[in-house]
Amino acid sequence: MKKLFILIALVGMASFSLTSCGSKKEEKKEEADAYDDYEKADDKKEEASSSSAEDLIAQGQALVDASDCKTCHHPTNKIVGPSHTDVAKKYEFTKANVTMLASKIINGGSGNWGEIPMSPHADISQADAEKMAMYVLSLDGEKPKD
Repeated sequence: MKKLFILIALVGMASFSLTSCGSKKEEKKEEADAYDDYEKADDKKEEASSSSAEDLIAQGQALVDASDCKTCHHPTNKIVGPSHTDVAKKYEFTKANVTMLASKIINGGSGNWGEIPMSPHADISQADAEKMAMYVLSLDGEKPKD
């Protein structure tokens, strides 16, 4: 009986660790369409592009809230990693920085905020990681520049 309990506990912990890292993936077509709206923002009126970017930022917030980001990051306070607001203050809200931060979310990284490395989140799609980065970069009140 004791062995059965230990086996159940180990399976439960393994399941939790596999499902708690990262966020749920959406259908790839929807993700690509959503990011295309951000890429085409220059072709639209300011109001329309602002609305599109706001939608992507809201989606990014939902993805961050549903992921394990809060384990190491807080919107305003440093925990293990920098606060999301500190990240927003450090990086300008440009497409290049959205892409770079999305890469950091997916691949992990180290050296920009100290010696503690950020663990990779390979299960997060590029489109979702970009939405998450857009949300983070919006936290200092800045709007997308390009």
